[in-house]
Amino acid sequence: MPTLQFKTSINCANCLRAVTPFLDAEPTVQKWNVDTNNPDKILTVEGENVIPEQVMKAVSQAGFDIEPKQAA
Repeated sequence: MPTLQFKTSINCANCLRAVTPFLDAEPTVQKWNVDTNNPDKILTVEGENVIPEQVMKAVSQAGFDIEPKQAA
């Protein structure tokens, strides 16, 4: 299953609760999580045919900053 990663401003449990309905509503997103311990607050998204722009739009609509994670 393809995996995408993004840097975000999602940094606490309340933030996760706020973004959950937006990411759960994305039909191509099958699984997601945010590493709030990472300084870049990395959002990892898994799913078939996930469109990065749709993920970024969903997170932005929830009120958080998001940008594609640069490859290491």
